[in-house]
Amino acid sequence: MHKKIRAHDGIVGATNMLSVILAATVSTQWLWIAGIVAGLQIISPVTRFCPVYFVLNKMMSDTEPIQNGSRN
Repeated sequence: MHKKIRAHDGIVGATNMLSVILAATVSTQWLWIAGIVAGLQIISPVTRFCPVYFVLNKMMSDTEPIQNGSRN
């Protein structure tokens, strides 16, 4: 489970960093990506759905699913 959490944090962090770098060098419109990622991070505990965990759960099917949408 720790591998999946670290992979999630790395993907989200890299997406935010890439968005900020592109906003600084290309266009501020790239900040929309960082805003969307932040919004998903804020709402995912309530909805129990995270697109990154959805993909990681499919790719790492031999591990316990995280935020799979079940309301236990």
